[in-house]
Amino acid sequence: MLVGLAFFGVLVGFSSGFFGIGGGTILVPSLIYLGYDIKMAIGISVMQMIFSSMFGSYVNYKAGVLQFNSGLFLGFGALFGAALSGPIVNYLPQIALLIMFAITLALSIYKFFTAPLEPKSAPNESKIVLFIVGVIIGAIAISTGTGGAIFLTPALVGFMNWDIRKAVGTTLFFIIFGSISGFISLSANGLVDYPAGFAVGLGSLAGVYFGVKVSHKVSKTVQKRALLILYIIMFILTLNKIING
Repeated sequence: MLVGLAFFGVLVGFSSGFFGIGGGTILVPSLIYLGYDIKMAIGISVMQMIFSSMFGSYVNYKAGVLQFNSGLFLGFGALFGAALSGPIVNYLPQIALLIMFAITLALSIYKFFTAPLEPKSAPNESKIVLFIVGVIIGAIAISTGTGGAIFLTPALVGFMNWDIRKAVGTTLFFIIFGSISGFISLSANGLVDYPAGFAVGLGSLAGVYFGVKVSHKVSKTVQKRALLILYIIMFILTLNKIING
């Protein structure tokens, strides 16, 4: 089982590097369909994010698509928000977590779909705004087993006029902070399967390298369309789980 999870981690890592996500958007629904309880699936997902986000951010930094200063303020906000994830996951019922994920994902799809491919004004890089955004997304994202990029990228591109390529590179860096804080919080509440999380995380290291490299080569149009397809698939899977229990 652990070997299979490691191979699956390669796929998760590639998606993480290409889309700038933590991998939870794919991993949590997949683990649920494999029979894991959503709360344990979230714990495994958050643990593997530490692996993929740190290595992927290093590759993005070397390529010059990581907004380091802005990412720090987003990350510090995520530290505060993600610290709430343990109590949130522990006390909210499974259906509430699924509905919260589905609603936030639907709003992200709409905003990302309507955003222009190229920014029409200067990007908003207010440190206060970035910190607040980090707190809110950190709390919601880690509590639903995602790194937050699936919510943060549409926020940066749609609301704050960021270039999509720099938004994707920076959100992966943001995930480092939220995943570490969330991992500590979830661990304290007994919600992490360490062997499974380590297996997926180890496999993701290989995948994230190639995912980042491919993301730097494709056009912004292709990258945006690929992100929209991913978002819609995850929304359908989550909605199906809500309806069918």
